[in-house]
Amino acid sequence: MAAVVRRLPYYFSSNNVKHTAWMSAFALNNKKKRSYFTYSKEIAQPIQREPCWVSAEEAVSCIKSGDTVFIGGAASTPVALVKAMTKHGLEKKLKDVTVCHMHTEGSAPYTEPNCEGIFRSLSFFMAANVRKGVAEGRSDCIPIFLSEIPLLFHKKIVKPDACLITVSPPDQHGYCSLGTSVDCVRAALTHSKKIIALVNCHMPRTFGGALIHQSHFDFAVKHDEHLPAHPSKPPKPYEVQIGKLIAENLVEDGATLQMGIGSIPDAVLSALPNHQDLGIHSEMFANGVIDLVNKGVITNNKKPIHTGRIVSSFLIGSQELYDFVDNNPFVEMHEVDYTNSTAIIRQHPKMTAINSCIEVDLTGQVVSDSIGTRMYSGFGGQVDFIRGAGEGTDGKGKPIIALASINPKTKESKIVPFIKEGAGVVTTRAHVQYVVTEFGIAYLFGKSLRQRAYELIQIAHPDHRETLEKAAFDRLKVMPSP
Repeated sequence: MAAVVRRLPYYFSSNNVKHTAWMSAFALNNKKKRSYFTYSKEIAQPIQREPCWVSAEEAVSCIKSGDTVFIGGAASTPVALVKAMTKHGLEKKLKDVTVCHMHTEGSAPYTEPNCEGIFRSLSFFMAANVRKGVAEGRSDCIPIFLSEIPLLFHKKIVKPDACLITVSPPDQHGYCSLGTSVDCVRAALTHSKKIIALVNCHMPRTFGGALIHQSHFDFAVKHDEHLPAHPSKPPKPYEVQIGKLIAENLVEDGATLQMGIGSIPDAVLSALPNHQDLGIHSEMFANGVIDLVNKGVITNNKKPIHTGRIVSSFLIGSQELYDFVDNNPFVEMHEVDYTNSTAIIRQHPKMTAINSCIEVDLTGQVVSDSIGTRMYSGFGGQVDFIRGAGEGTDGKGKPIIALASINPKTKESKIVPFIKEGAGVVTTRAHVQYVVTEFGIAYLFGKSLRQRAYELIQIAHPDHRETLEKAAFDRLKVMPSP
């Protein structure tokens, strides 16, 4: 007899605090009945209990030595809870608390030298606030595709004892929204023993997979504070040129776009006002999208799934962006293992993925997460979308790596003969198709090493082309040529 799978609530109390466990499945066969018991839960389903409303200090007092604590990231970073947790760890002299997270905003006091031995940060994607800790050996990072981060929780490789998150206030039915970050947060919450929620009236209410019922909160803390913001900066001349090259040569009407935060993505968006019926399917998007929506350029009408909707997984930008997504059904927030699934990405018409990097070597190897041996960020969604666009079912996908030809500070070429010693390849030379600098577009798909070197040298800064040509000959024993 086939297995019958059900999800049933089971309630019990411990020290006057109600907890929830879930009977996840039971199987029947001809000989005997077997039951399976897990702690995983569906956070959008109401359960019969109320959260305990306390202060931030009281909420984090449940964290003890040896625990694993997950922190929500990007604009949803629960800064007040992070500060309270760090203070609690120092005062109670906790030991060996693992703090795991993606990119977080604000300071990361738990990574400071005085917290060594108390907390150890574990990054799935690094932000600037933890780089020093990783470089000095007090913190860790995991090289991982963004699409696979939820698997860390589902496979119980990372087992959270507590999750610290930010949510919108509950509605009349008790539902809150994860707001600007669904990404891997939902997976962490599903498997966490305790959920501590910072309830913030400034967190926008978003749709898609963002719902969580307040009954799943073990502790709730009311704390109203504006979200971390990153207003757009005016693009530099070389960024404007890169944006223009991509917009005029690679983005077609009806295309679906993926692009992250930063001046180059914004420069691309600002160069698209005359396009028609563009769509957005991206792990994140930023301020530049709003103007194109208001002008009727971004309609999402050509998308075969989530037609007429922007799909994203997390957000960070200006207050204007947060106001735009608040209570707006035009935007859907989903888990990152969905948004970044190549099986989903490749279904979109003319999927155009625009990502940046630190350096590219003459064979097309792309370094994005490290500067030599020094870890800088992470894999993120670059490979997910580069591969998804390359696999486009309509054969019209465009995987794009965009970068300045030189480092603006050091004036060193970012197209290099060899990647720096110790640096890691994020996107392989077999994945790369388009590389764009302010000097042009190199198309590498189907090209030999000799041809690739030629194409890349043509878009390098003129001051470095002769040196690169000599280096290519030394490496390949043949002159680069088309």
